[in-house]
Amino acid sequence: MKVLITDTGSVFGHALAMEYLNTGAHVYGISPRSNDQLNKYVNYKHLNQDIKKFDELDIKLNAFLGHVNVFDLVILNADTMPEKLEIMKTPLEKIIEAMNVNVLANKVIIDVLLGCSSAIYQVVAISSGALISSARGWNAYAISKSALNTLMRLYAQEVPETHFSAIDPGMTDRAIDKSDYRKGNKKMHPVSRKLKGVHKKGNIPDPIYAANYMIEAMGIVLQEESGTYRDVRDLFFSPELSD
Repeated sequence: MKVLITDTGSVFGHALAMEYLNTGAHVYGISPRSNDQLNKYVNYKHLNQDIKKFDELDIKLNAFLGHVNVFDLVILNADTMPEKLEIMKTPLEKIIEAMNVNVLANKVIIDVLLGCSSAIYQVVAISSGALISSARGWNAYAISKSALNTLMRLYAQEVPETHFSAIDPGMTDRAIDKSDYRKGNKKMHPVSRKLKGVHKKGNIPDPIYAANYMIEAMGIVLQEESGTYRDVRDLFFSPELSD
């Protein structure tokens, strides 16, 4: 099995990579920094790359993956969560930054893969419930994740031989690490207040556990229509673990 995972330098991306490596899969990771623990595996290959640098990404990704003919799974895990601000106070560059990382870089990656690989069986984009809730303060992130889901649906229509989906992994340490719930106006940003409550109760799944149920969810979604958006909480968990 050959798996590509973006942002293997993140907590969640690292956990996903470890789970696949431990099953004997060949894992190709992309992140700005390599990881000593992952590099110990002979079946792990790494590309040091900032995915926001689109021209570099195109060239280096072609060189990195040009010899790989088939990918069983591509996990588009890399994202950025800008500071939570009111929409009227959010600078345009913050929204552009979120779109570049959470949407446009994924288009570059998919296009390179479709150009250099003879087959890609499944592409999964890591999504978020923020696009459904349109939570106050999460505007740039929600906009970008909504666009990401649409991107998956568009590819699903044009590339029927590959299964595309967007999956929200629910509340994980990945989201907590990036959340500024410890600061800011909790009255103005109710989801930040909810995050704090869930964290205090100890209800946040650890990364390995979250990676395992995410892997199971990807298998379930593969049986559904291409272009589908799914929330793992609908499959396994309580709605309390919303982001």
